Amino acid sequence: MSGRGPSRVRALSVAGTDPTGGAGVQADLKSFAAHGAYGMAVVTALVAQNTHGVRAVHVPDVAFLRAQLDAVGDDVTVDAVKLGMLGTRDVVEEVAAWLRRTRPPVVVLDPVMVATSGDRLLDAGAEQAVRALVARADLVTPNLPELGVLLDERRAPSWAAAVDQARRLARSAGVTVLLKGGHLDDDVSPDAVVDARTVVELEAVRVSTTSTHGTGCSLSAAVAALRPRRPDWVSAARDAKEWLTGAIAAGEALQVGSGRGPVDHLHHVPTLGARAFSVEAWDAVADLRAACDALPFVRALADGTLPTDAFEAYLHQDALYLGVYARVLARASELAPDPVAQAFFARGAAGCLDVEAQLHRDRLGRSDRVHRSGASVVTRAYVDHLAAVGAHGSYAQVLAAVLPCYWLYADVGARILARAGDLAAHPFGDWVGTYGDPGFAALADEARRLTDEAAREVGAGERARMLAAFVTSCEHEVAFFDQVAVRAAHGEVDLRSAVPVTAG
Repeated sequence: MSGRGPSRVRALSVAGTDPTGGAGVQADLKSFAAHGAYGMAVVTALVAQNTHGVRAVHVPDVAFLRAQLDAVGDDVTVDAVKLGMLGTRDVVEEVAAWLRRTRPPVVVLDPVMVATSGDRLLDAGAEQAVRALVARADLVTPNLPELGVLLDERRAPSWAAAVDQARRLARSAGVTVLLKGGHLDDDVSPDAVVDARTVVELEAVRVSTTSTHGTGCSLSAAVAALRPRRPDWVSAARDAKEWLTGAIAAGEALQVGSGRGPVDHLHHVPTLGARAFSVEAWDAVADLRAACDALPFVRALADGTLPTDAFEAYLHQDALYLGVYARVLARASELAPDPVAQAFFARGAAGCLDVEAQLHRDRLGRSDRVHRSGASVVTRAYVDHLAAVGAHGSYAQVLAAVLPCYWLYADVGARILARAGDLAAHPFGDWVGTYGDPGFAALADEARRLTDEAAREVGAGERARMLAAFVTSCEHEVAFFDQVAVRAAHGEVDLRSAVPVTAG
């Protein structure tokens, strides 16, 4: 055996089960894996539960629990232990006895004592046993109701009162407390690492979601896995909390269950092996693509019957849009991780203000009316979306947001070109020739390739955000084709009532 230390933290979960995988030992094992630890599990209770609640609990004889604990302890060096649902006084005392015998270096206790409904989960004897067990842990992770039970007091009415309770528990039990503030009715979700001398608060924005099943299990397991590789509890808790916030935000995309769904423990792991993002995204907008083809504007553009005023009004909105789109492409170039992508999006930004803009200058030079109008509400909504993604989104999200303007235009343009006949005779042959050209299709292919490449390097949560950005852009594209141009040409909408467009 090598004299070097282990390549991974060896972490043990001692807890109940969750057959839907969101809580209990299943969540603990995922949390361990998410933080690079080798996970093991000893089962204290078999729980029939799903995202709506617990249906039944079976607690095996403690002799079997002892056999599981000894089987691990006799053979494997355990670097960290996470204790979850223990259930009965006999189980708690059996676990306490094992801790006395083995003395693992890191013990994290998640005191599962109060249900989300507020109901107490343990009888009085088991609660007292858990209070005694706190002194054998290095870190205890109560929420506000559980902290009150551990002190045999009422739940703290405020965050300040809860911090005071945590300080008293830390001093009396000689333990560090990771106090969880998720039960607070506030826009933030604070936690605090409290020991006998210090209080360090860790704030995070509350994620608005129903995917909160198993958050307590997951956080405590993550801290246990991190602590052997972190200098103190604060750094371990801070890293775990940041990870959990992302896992909660990504949870809904899993589409697991119809109640309070689980978090996505592996939201940060690259989705290698998944089908190409572009394939998933194109399938996701099949209805939007069909709707786009059916629009009166697109059909009239294709057969050449679109009124000239309507086409020029559309081109004016497109010119306003392209000014912002060019800046978002430039942002993609800034964020790009390699010279090939940087150069592609830089050329795209320049193209918006050069080759494609020439079409607008040639056409719109003939009309003064459209130049007096500002951006329509539809145009404004689209550029606001792009500007927001460009300002706050990741490289992958920016690519997903700008891709539809390449891809949908190339798709529509190619099909119109195929049935347009002589472009010189087509009233809108210059537009059809620009977007139906194989050269523009090649640009769309490259944008799609770069987006797929970016998607391979992100986790499921980020991929879900990419898909949302792509779908939203496609929705704006359809609305853009269907906006005021046709109705204005028939006197139904006054283009001059619109507003100026900026970079947002």
